[in-house]
Order: sequence, then structure tokens, then C-alpha cells
Amino acid sequence: MTKDPQALAEAAAAAMYEADTCSRWLGIVVQEVRPGYARLTMPVRPEFLNGHGICHGGLMFTLADSSFAFACNSHNINTVAAGCSIEFLKPVHGDDVLTAEAAEQTLSGRHGIYDIRVTNAAGDVVAMFRGKSAQIRGHVVAPDSGA
Repeated sequence: MTKDPQALAEAAAAAMYEADTCSRWLGIVVQEVRPGYARLTMPVRPEFLNGHGICHGGLMFTLADSSFAFACNSHNINTVAAGCSIEFLKPVHGDDVLTAEAAEQTLSGRHGIYDIRVTNAAGDVVAMFRGKSAQIRGHVVAPDSGA
């Protein structure tokens, strides 16, 4: 029995989150997932600050990358990053909460392009990330699992 796309996206996200110890350790939370879309949040903890007293770019990248992963795996086909880039636009300070919204721009064959907007709690865009995905063998959740 084939699940509807939304239920499949939610099941894939739940399975991925359970296995994603890094995102959980960083306090990243999946707020919403739909086919080709994911929205995640992450609090900026004191240990996330760099020598300039602002959020380390690598942690902003990690949040955006995690959002990218949840969006491109939402179709329940194992998918990995084939390439990505990020532009840092504004500094982020401690005690802020970042939100990364990933949206599928195109899915053609085994490859997709995703744009991720990272915003602070005030809604300011602090970074833009673009990722190219590549589908590999297998599924996030077994197609016949009823998940």
C-alpha cells in the first residue's frame, strides 16, 4: 500500500531524526516537513559563539545542511548532498534562535536543487544556502512498512 506523500515525508523525517545524533545534540528540531520542504530550528547556545562573539558559521551551515537533508529525503529515496554553498549575510548573536527553511527548486532524474533560507528570531535573513542533491539506492523507510 502506498502512503500519501505527506505521510511518507513525515515518516522519513521521523526515521532520519531518530538516527541523526548530531542534529539532536545541537538542539536542532524539525518543525515542519512536506514533500520537498523542511523547516528546522536551532537555539544559538553560548558554546556556538566564535572568537568574535557571534555564531560560528560552521554551525549555521550545519543547520542549513540538516534542513536540506530533511527536505531532499522527504520523498523517501535515500538522497545525499552532491554539492552546496552558503552565503553569510548578517552576524548571529548568542541566545538567538535560527530557523532554516529548505525548499525544493527542481527535481530532475536523480538530482535536485534546494534553496535554504536561514533567519534569526526577528525574521532577518542571516544566510542563504543552495544544495544540489543526488539520489542513491534505497529508501529512508521501507516502502512496505506502512510507515
